[in-house]
Amino acid sequence: SPEDGQKMGLQGMINDMVMRCDVDLVQYAPRDLNAVKGADKVKARRALAQLITALEDKTAAHGAGQHGAPGAGQGIAKLRESVFKEAAMLDIPTLGITGTGGSGKSSLTDELIRRFRLDQDDTLNIAVIAVDPSRRKSGGALLGDRIRMNAINGSHIFMRSLATRAAGSEISEALPEALAACKVAGFDLIVVETSGIGQGDAAIVPLVDVSLYVMTPEFGAASQLEKIDMLDFA
Repeated sequence: SPEDGQKMGLQGMINDMVMRCDVDLVQYAPRDLNAVKGADKVKARRALAQLITALEDKTAAHGAGQHGAPGAGQGIAKLRESVFKEAAMLDIPTLGITGTGGSGKSSLTDELIRRFRLDQDDTLNIAVIAVDPSRRKSGGALLGDRIRMNAINGSHIFMRSLATRAAGSEISEALPEALAACKVAGFDLIVVETSGIGQGDAAIVPLVDVSLYVMTPEFGAASQLEKIDMLDFA
């Protein structure tokens, strides 16, 4: 309320909101992989989201939940092993989209999804994993990739944002887990959009089947093209 704002101030309200949201979500993760394969698509997608959240929690994946009871992470660790084991037996095409910041990766991803939906009469099950950078100073991430996506609202489309959680990286450490979980969930196509890179990193390449590098029309000096390692792979 306005009265709360007068008493607490902006930072006080932010701190209060963060405190109320500080809940260990690992406890809601499914106990087996059947939950993400269920016939009820709404429940299966929710289970998939909860599974990715648990896998993304590095502390849980290494033996104990961040806030939960000791041993809660052991179950997640076993689930993680099952996810990778089952995903290794599946052959689901994965497209990695990367490029410089502001080149239009999110808009292009959205357009690709729109055309897949139109061309295939909205029958393909498509997962979109979008990675956004974390700020070095605050540790927060805007997760602004979904701002540009207008064609992902459909029962056959699953969209998940991941923060890099580390400066200087184009992908999240949890991306392999998220990809494996989406494969187990039975999608027909997985599209990964990275947070954007400069002249160096090509971390997305070993995780996907096809790499797509998005460039701005004005790339600067021609010699810059010779430095972009990613172009060789794309």
